[in-house]
This record gives sequence, C-alpha cells and structure tokens, in this order.
Amino acid sequence: QVQLVESGGGLVQPGGSLRLSCAASGSVFSINDMAWYRQGPGKERDMVAAVTTGGTTNYADSVKGRFTISRDNAKNTVYLQMNSLKPEDTAVYYCNAGIATRSYLLPVHYWGKGTLVTVSS
Repeated sequence: QVQLVESGGGLVQPGGSLRLSCAASGSVFSINDMAWYRQGPGKERDMVAAVTTGGTTNYADSVKGRFTISRDNAKNTVYLQMNSLKPEDTAVYYCNAGIATRSYLLPVHYWGKGTLVTVSS
C-alpha cells in the first residue's frame, strides 16, 4: 500500500506565495517521475509541473517563471514553490508519482487526495 499526502495549501492574496509538499509513504521501493496537477472549478485536471528522478523539470506555460518544482529523494517528497500567485491559480492541487513497490514490479502512478489553494483578496 502506498500513500501520497499533500500539505501546504490555503488562502493567499494575489501576489503571495505558498509552498506545497507531497510525501510518499508505505511500500515504496523506488519513485520515478513526480508531478503536480491542478483542477480549478469547472475545469479539467491539468499538469502544472513535473520532475524526473534526475531532476529534469517541465512546466505548464501558465506557471513558468512563477512556480518551481523540486524533490528530495531521501525523503520521498516533492515540493511546489508557488510565487506571484494569481486568482486563476485557485484550484485543488494533486500530487502524482510513479512508484514501484518491489524491485521486480513496474512503477504504478498514484494520486494524492489533493490540497486546496485559494488566491483571493
């Protein structure tokens, strides 16, 4: 059994910052790509940022220059530093990770339950 638990969401004013964390626990043998997605009101869930095991990152155009994804492999944790937040960043943010539970098993993608980020004055 694997769990991904996000934290760090909340209410912030436009222009403010938040840092999200997502920790993987349970039967984790190895973790491949880790990513953050978000789903705004009435919208589909979209990828925000992703990071490979080696640290290569990829961002949605809407967050480039404002958000930074990073990971701590020793802690099985991925972070999302969000700066210069805008009202349109309001969404539930979900963590996603490709996790292998045994050395002989292929990774399976797991989702966290999400953390709400609200950007409003």
